[in-house]
Amino acid sequence: MAKVAIVGSGFIGRAWAITFARAGHSVSLWDQEASAPANAIDYIAGVLPDLEANDLLNGRSQEELLGLLNAEPDLEAALAGAVHVQENTPEKLEIKKSVFAMLDEAAPADAVIASSSSALLPSAFTEALPGRHRCLVVHPINPPYLVPAAEVVPAPWTSAEVIEQTRSFMIDCGQAPIVMKRELDGFIMNRMQGALLEEAFRLVADGYASVEDVDIGIREGLALRWSFMGPFETIDLNAPAGVRDYAERYEGIYSNIFPQMQRRVDWTGSVIDTIESERRKALPAGQLQERQSWRDRRLMALAAHKRRADKNIGR
Repeated sequence: MAKVAIVGSGFIGRAWAITFARAGHSVSLWDQEASAPANAIDYIAGVLPDLEANDLLNGRSQEELLGLLNAEPDLEAALAGAVHVQENTPEKLEIKKSVFAMLDEAAPADAVIASSSSALLPSAFTEALPGRHRCLVVHPINPPYLVPAAEVVPAPWTSAEVIEQTRSFMIDCGQAPIVMKRELDGFIMNRMQGALLEEAFRLVADGYASVEDVDIGIREGLALRWSFMGPFETIDLNAPAGVRDYAERYEGIYSNIFPQMQRRVDWTGSVIDTIESERRKALPAGQLQERQSWRDRRLMALAAHKRRADKNIGR
C-alpha cells in the first residue's frame, strides 16, 4: 500500500480518489474549500453500492474502500509520505503555477506531482520549479474509475524515470496510460475528440443530418467497435490483407473528403440554437443530472462487461 494525495477534491479529485483507493492505496484528500474533502467522501459513499453491484471494487468491500479515504484539512499532512500527488485545481495558468510551486516545496522529494489538466501544457506551469523533473500531466478521461485511459504528458524536463514510474503506477491502479513522447496542445484525446466534434457540428450546420442521427452514427455504429478496438486495429481488420491493404483501397475516399473538412463552424454561432433545441427536446434541462447518473451506471455496466469479455474471450 502506498499513499496518494489528492489536491483539489471536487468533480475530478473525488473520481481519482475512487481509482486509487480501489487499488488499495491510502488516499488523503485536501482542498482549499474546507468542506470539499468530506463532501467528496460522502459522494463516493453514494457511488460505491453500484460499483460493488457491478463487481468494480476489485474484491474490496465498500467499508474497506471508505476506510482508505481521509479528509485532511492540512495540506502538509495530506502530502506527508505520499508517493503520488494528483492535482485537480481550476484550469487557470496562474493557479496551476501557484499550486505547483507550493506542492514542489512541500511534497516528499521522491513524490511524483501530476496535474489533471486537460488543456494546459505541463511546461507552462512547471518551468521555474526546482523539482520540475518530477512534474507532469496525468489527464483522466472522466470518470477515471470507469474510463481507464489516462494521458501521461511530460514536460521537456520531466525525467524518463518519472515518466516510467507514473506509467507503472497507473497500470497498477487499473488505468490504461497513454504515454505521450512530448507535449502538444490538446494532448491526444482532445485532438481526436475535437476532430470528430468539428465534423459533427459541420454536418448539422450545413443541413446534412440531425443531431440525433449524428449521435446514432457513433452510438450504434463506430462506438461499438471503438469500445474494444482503436482506429488502427479497426482498419487493420477491415481489409483482407490488413492495414496497408486498407490504406491502398480507401485512401482515395478520405483524400476526397479532407478538403471539404478544412472549414470551421462557429460552435457558439447559429448552429448551437439548432443543437440545443434538438437536445432539449430529447432531454429537458431539468433531467440532465438524472441522465448523467444514468450515463455513469451504463459505464459501470460496460466496464463490467468488458472485464468479463476480456476473461472469457481475450483482449
